[in-house]
Amino acid sequence: MIRINNLQKNFGTKKAVDIENYTIGQGDMLGLVGNNGAGKTTLFRLILDLLQADRGNVTINDIDVSKSEDWKNFTGAFIDDGFLIDYLTPEEYFYFIGKMYGLKKEEVDERLLPFERFMNGEVIGQKKFIRNYSAGNKQKIGIISAMLHHPQLLILDEPFNFLDPSSQSVIKHLLKRYNEEHGATVIISSHNLNHTVDVCPRIALLENGVIIRDIRNENNSAEQELEAYFNVGVEEEAVVEETVVEAAVEEITEKEDKTVEEKNSEA
Repeated sequence: MIRINNLQKNFGTKKAVDIENYTIGQGDMLGLVGNNGAGKTTLFRLILDLLQADRGNVTINDIDVSKSEDWKNFTGAFIDDGFLIDYLTPEEYFYFIGKMYGLKKEEVDERLLPFERFMNGEVIGQKKFIRNYSAGNKQKIGIISAMLHHPQLLILDEPFNFLDPSSQSVIKHLLKRYNEEHGATVIISSHNLNHTVDVCPRIALLENGVIIRDIRNENNSAEQELEAYFNVGVEEEAVVEETVVEAAVEEITEKEDKTVEEKNSEA
């Protein structure tokens, strides 16, 4: 489905993404995890041809995303609310998306039915523009619009953000069912390890733009490995912070001692 070949993206001197070779198969449900700045969103933007790579390429079904737009016919994505047309109502936006993919209004209405519980009566029929919705409901609108045309590749960046616990639970079930029923490739990123482990049988751990681990997750088996990795990171940061504080205290003490010595010598 997706092949990443010698892909590199730099921002100044920082390597945001540096992946030699990585393959995501048809029907895979992959979770992308990593700390802030690990390169998750940058990688998504490269896959979706929203950023130009400094080196290498991404192919979807053997289509180079930077040289053809044919892959867009079977791809759905939601990265942030910049994807939305906020001066439309949700209904207008859903019909617009449907029209892009040749769906009639009746078909769009039918495809919205499985999302009724997810929308929780707060999205459709509110008679207001998308820009006037809460962050959580904008998130719902974006996720639904990405899935509306039943894409064979679905990419969602932090889909659990801004959602209440009930909506998080519902979308986890919707994503798993969508993957199973359509045989679609689903890729999500998330800071929430529990949600990622619950949903994804395969997890890629990204660090400084590099995929350092490709973990098979059976019956939440990846949870312990991921928690160990992130806890070590926290411990290392704490040690660094403690060392910095100790050095600062030592420097202040030295300056105070020197000042006292100078005053004594003047006396």
